[in-house]
Amino acid sequence: MLGPDLGGSAADLLAGLAWAIDEGFDVVNLSLSTRKRAVVPELHELADRAYFRGTLLVACAHNLPVESFPWRFSSVLSVAGHAGADPYEVHCNGAPPVEFYARGVDVEVAWAGGETITATGNSFATPHLAGLCARILGAHPGLTPFQVKHLLYLTATNVERVAA
Repeated sequence: MLGPDLGGSAADLLAGLAWAIDEGFDVVNLSLSTRKRAVVPELHELADRAYFRGTLLVACAHNLPVESFPWRFSSVLSVAGHAGADPYEVHCNGAPPVEFYARGVDVEVAWAGGETITATGNSFATPHLAGLCARILGAHPGLTPFQVKHLLYLTATNVERVAA
């Protein structure tokens, strides 16, 4: 549970993620990251467990140039924001660690009390990509997280296609 400062405990993150994996969720949106080194080994284990069970974790990169997790794990689909207005526009990053960019600038989002706000940040780009992943898996059940990542790469707007 997030507190008034929009922060939460590492224990809650780990417990919630373990529950989602054990319940067999296809896609888990993680518009968050942690800098708490003590939880990195367990978080990494959960990310790998999700990957090999077929649960796709979609996590935002930290908005600041700091070391944070789980977005840096290769078993997680990592997201940062771009300024495009098209919610279906996905860019592949040729220079990871961030793998993909999605709409994340001036995004209208639901907020507490039935309000909406306009927000910018990687946390707001991540649901766009998580939603696209859910649509892909809805149309093609059984794809692995690797296959979904590859499909996103192949359909990214900035990837040059070579004619056969």
